[in-house]
Amino acid sequence: MTGAVLPGGALSVTPGQPGRQLMQVAFIVEDLDAAAKVWIATTGIGPFFRIDHITLGEVTYRGMPAPSADFSVALAQSGGMQIELIQQHCDTPSAYRDTIAKGTGGFHHLSIYTADYDATRQRYIDQGFVSAIDAAFGAMRFCYVDTAAALGCMIEIVEEDALQTAAFTRIAEGAAGWDGVTDPIRPLFP
Repeated sequence: MTGAVLPGGALSVTPGQPGRQLMQVAFIVEDLDAAAKVWIATTGIGPFFRIDHITLGEVTYRGMPAPSADFSVALAQSGGMQIELIQQHCDTPSAYRDTIAKGTGGFHHLSIYTADYDATRQRYIDQGFVSAIDAAFGAMRFCYVDTAAALGCMIEIVEEDALQTAAFTRIAEGAAGWDGVTDPIRPLFP
């Protein structure tokens, strides 16, 4: 993690720096905009940056090739932790539906951003956990390891990638300079 001192002496921590630390907490929601508005009104965290109708490449679901689920996300920064809201738009089997049934919402996963993706993923597999999803978003690989029996949630492992780091930095910078009102929900990639 990197940080910069903001006016008033507060430390701004930017996620997306490789390491073992948890950098994100994620929730499955039924309506992305409504959930983001509730988060903003309740916590003051924002703005949320949207990515709509994500298409993944090279998807493997529980060890078998699978189609990509149609889903959208909204991301916001809170200090050193990123908040991710996920809405699945289809009925395709996925890591999201493995733990959160359609029509409901709730806490889904914690995320690790790592420069050593293969070793980090293998560390969980060696403990007997299985990967629910392995996929690529552009050139960046990620997976959801099903640690629900041990932790009550999944662990997402995301491979360090320059474009992803730039996106994470944009989210953190948006939060650091946000007035709490202007453009509370905005596209990540305009």
